[in-house]
Amino acid sequence: MATEASVSSPGRPQIPNPVQRDYYWVRSFVAGGVAGCCAKTTIAPLDRVKILLQAHSPHYKHLGVFATLRAVPKKEGFLGLYKGNGAMMVRIFPYGAIQFMAFDNYKKFLSKRLGISGHIHRLMAGSMAGMTAVIFTYPLDVVRARLAFQVTGDHRYTGIANAFQTIYLKEGGFKGFYRGLTPTIIGMAPYAGFSFFTFGTLKSLGLAHAPELLGRPSLDNPDVLVLKPHVNLLCGGIAGAIAQTISYPLDVARRRMQLGSALPDSEKCSTLTKTLKHVYSQYGVKKGLYRGLSLNYIRCIPSQAVAFTTYEFMKQVLHLN
Repeated sequence: MATEASVSSPGRPQIPNPVQRDYYWVRSFVAGGVAGCCAKTTIAPLDRVKILLQAHSPHYKHLGVFATLRAVPKKEGFLGLYKGNGAMMVRIFPYGAIQFMAFDNYKKFLSKRLGISGHIHRLMAGSMAGMTAVIFTYPLDVVRARLAFQVTGDHRYTGIANAFQTIYLKEGGFKGFYRGLTPTIIGMAPYAGFSFFTFGTLKSLGLAHAPELLGRPSLDNPDVLVLKPHVNLLCGGIAGAIAQTISYPLDVARRRMQLGSALPDSEKCSTLTKTLKHVYSQYGVKKGLYRGLSLNYIRCIPSQAVAFTTYEFMKQVLHLN
């Protein structure tokens, strides 16, 4: 996910409204969290399939993306496509909220305190915001991945609480919840950075060169221009596609390290370097490091589209412009 900057239209100077500033951080937190939840629920079935393919589940390893989408409901029922989504919602609300809020604060810090501006400060702020959100919510992501990797009839965990308890007791306490954190942070830096950078750049260019065609006044503040919904969808999809292409091999390594003892070759996936070498030597580039990338392209467009559009709507509803 990435956030968007407001562009003020010419007119009378804006007068801060003390009422609108009240609980600003709470309203911003809620806006980001709701946007994240809507986006992830939209693509939950594709997320489940991505995890199954990335980790080469023995139940579906011979199938492709669309064949797996058809096979999961047959084997596990329709709700099998949403397995692990409950844990995802618990994680994604604070994740989205922290990421959006952190981006705004890092951008201000880089601009005002360090004097870094232009496109580079958007790239840096996005990377830092993504890493901050990951660190705070990573244990929930590990649990969600474990639950999503399970197949009906071959369960290791009975639910979210049981997964937390089992990982804590059998995988070294709190250390077990941060397995794969290093590749996640390394992968998140370019992913979040380029998401924010690409979307922000496209938005700035669009509103600067074609404000009447691509923009409209914000519902809560007519002096602020925002992108029209369909333009938001397009810009978000492009940003997600570019960011995913750059960071995808690290995402594959992260998932395999997160799944840990759930994989038969877990001893070969103890570090980032070992995991990348093992996946490359065992499966190659296309079927290993980039396995499931086509699914990610299908995921990122609706995900980013829904995230940006929802966040834009929530900002207006909660008077954040």
